[in-house]
Amino acid sequence: MKAFSDPAQELHSPRFFLMRGRLHPNYEVPARAASLAAGLARAGIAPQRPAPAPRAALEAVHSAAFLDFLRDAPAQWAALPDAGAEMVANIHPAPEMLAQGGFAGSHPVAQLGQFTADTACPIGPGTWQAALGAAACALAAAGEAAAGRSAYALCRPPGHHAYAARAGGHCYLNNAAIAAEALRRAGAARVAVLDIDSHHGNGTQGIFWERGDVMTISVHADPDRYYPWYVGRGGETGAGAGGGCNLNLPLPFGTGDAGWLDSIAIGLAEIREYGADALVLSLGFDASKDEPLAALNVTEDGFARAGAAIAAAKLPTAIIQEGGYNVDLLGTLLARFLDGWGD
Repeated sequence: MKAFSDPAQELHSPRFFLMRGRLHPNYEVPARAASLAAGLARAGIAPQRPAPAPRAALEAVHSAAFLDFLRDAPAQWAALPDAGAEMVANIHPAPEMLAQGGFAGSHPVAQLGQFTADTACPIGPGTWQAALGAAACALAAAGEAAAGRSAYALCRPPGHHAYAARAGGHCYLNNAAIAAEALRRAGAARVAVLDIDSHHGNGTQGIFWERGDVMTISVHADPDRYYPWYVGRGGETGAGAGGGCNLNLPLPFGTGDAGWLDSIAIGLAEIREYGADALVLSLGFDASKDEPLAALNVTEDGFARAGAAIAAAKLPTAIIQEGGYNVDLLGTLLARFLDGWGD
């Protein structure tokens, strides 16, 4: 199996995030990528550097205005008096504002509120280049899948919480959605996205909500108690042409290997029924029992068994790295998953 990594990921090094009214050191740090690279080495895989991500591939998923914001806003922010080192919104437009004709205007503070969903996606001077590198890895993995093979993309920052025009939850560009759209444009009639991160893939769901050519399935912890809080429940099934093409499989807190693997099996059965030509796997390791913000209780063996089960679907697969924040264990979990995958 080929793997892809881009050194630009080192340029994004967020300092903090806000949780329950307290500032915490940000868990989405460059050391995550180093740990994952060590896991690839354990699996005997030397990652390649991908070709740069073309703007057109990004605009196939994200709005041009959002992409321009991510690229240009840090310099505008730095020019403000008393600006912090990172862009973090102090206001988001309320539905009432928008219903009354509200709009963001050109000021970076207003733009920041419009283009971010929460305080867990600080934007620094290196965020854009890092996000571009992650998207490039996703596109390279999708290229392998389009050729009938499977590949792993070491994407950092992750992407599955990013909407078409809004960052959130450590995510800026939706790498899984970019890969899925690339597969469609390469000729796959139907693509499935299977998200096994412990957080619901809300951005991916949102991007494909009205699409019948991409099925989105997410196995995650109960959003009544866990990010992203507002979506991720079983009644969300898509709309319009995408009606019936979204499946959420929320799990009670503390669910271990058996329940998690059973839900993955349900998702794989739906993918077979859907008749997908290719698969995008949003691979998060934050379902681990050893996560700093653990909600599920999956073991190393559970990840190995998940790798074997998903590989058994025999679909060309772009494996897109999402979450997982125990930097001491990430490499081990990736190596175990790839051992289970078997090639």
